[in-house]
Amino acid sequence: MSHVALPLKYRPMTFADVVGQEHVVRTLRHAIESGRVANAYLFIGPRGIGKTTLSRIFAKALNCTSPKGVEPCGKCVNCREIAAGNSLDVVELDAASHNKVEDVKPLLEQCQFAPASSKYKIYIVDECHMLSNAAWNAMLKTLEEPPPHLRFIFATTEGDKVLATIISRCQRFDLRRIQTHDIVARLKDVCAKEKVEATDDALLAIARGAEGGMRDALSSLDQLISFKGSKIEEADALGVFGLVSRSELESLAGAVLKGDVAAILKAIDDFDSAGRNMRRVSAELLAHFRNLAVLQALGPDAPSLAATPEQVKTLVEQAKGIDPGRVFRVCDQLAELEDSLRYALGARTLIELSLIRASRIATTATIEELMKAVRALKSSGAGSAPAAVSAAPVAAPAAAVQAAAAAATAMDSAKVNAEVLADPKVADVLAALPGAAVMGISERRRA
Repeated sequence: MSHVALPLKYRPMTFADVVGQEHVVRTLRHAIESGRVANAYLFIGPRGIGKTTLSRIFAKALNCTSPKGVEPCGKCVNCREIAAGNSLDVVELDAASHNKVEDVKPLLEQCQFAPASSKYKIYIVDECHMLSNAAWNAMLKTLEEPPPHLRFIFATTEGDKVLATIISRCQRFDLRRIQTHDIVARLKDVCAKEKVEATDDALLAIARGAEGGMRDALSSLDQLISFKGSKIEEADALGVFGLVSRSELESLAGAVLKGDVAAILKAIDDFDSAGRNMRRVSAELLAHFRNLAVLQALGPDAPSLAATPEQVKTLVEQAKGIDPGRVFRVCDQLAELEDSLRYALGARTLIELSLIRASRIATTATIEELMKAVRALKSSGAGSAPAAVSAAPVAAPAAAVQAAAAAATAMDSAKVNAEVLADPKVADVLAALPGAAVMGISERRRA
């Protein structure tokens, strides 16, 4: 038999097989169970996350002659015909190539007739945002008051281009990008079935490169199997797709947190010399710090944490030595870098400068930390004020801050700042800070 591409071979056939779209699956299941099937559905989301697949599964579930609860059986004539794309009652229209009103009119003329052998006549319109305004307007009346046997399912990657009058006549579902750990789990299952040995880091590299798309991940795995055979290492995935390894990315993030400019410049030089995608490095570094911020705010078990268990361990270690406010400001700096890279000719230079600035942000005392330290020193006595700050010139004294945190937060900020700045001890504290910290404080004040 001829080779079947992995995205097609392992395409979900039931609701239970769909990964990462639980909110949509749950609603569609309940709609079938309760008999509250809407006239039209609109699936919106990026490429490769299951819009067309969900449309076909939903169509099979509605027309299956022997369903297993709400799941299509996959064996009856209707299920087989829909899966093969030759059902008379489930018509798929590619709006990218059939977007004129002349392409829509024949469907609207046929929709008045009852289905040939199914409960519903279903039209699946893929990339529906490509339809012309005339084509949409021709469908308005039928969408609002369709025959009892007619259902529409629209799928698009650009929901903002769909007319508001159409969206108001549909039940809208925004599909999410699939989490990295869900993609890795799916790839492990596929590798087991295909008898392929792939390391966890290799699968993680593939999942990172897919950017939330399961189809892209399976296509990349198929490409790597063709390239390397039945044994896949992380280096293979990195070499083919121009990615940076997990350990290298985490080391770069650690260098930023420690303010190690030499390590940052060496890492960027190594990535550039190895032909890595520098813009991709910036995006993945931003994702890493985003995960760090989420972990500090919600803990390692947060459902929105897009990280594998190995990544979570590293994030927990890095979160111990950094204030959440600094992480947030580093994220701001990296977000500015992402925006600037769109127009930059020299990506490497811009990344180097931005990461050096991010490292200074990560290791510079903020106004809030300074005020907390001064308030704590005032409450504990002046004897150890300069020594406490000079012992930890970059980060505010943790013990003193914790001791005064409750009292400081209960006081009015403007009043406290006025009192602090008027106190002569503040001059001693500022004098004990290094030049970089004082400059960082001034920069934050100007911002």
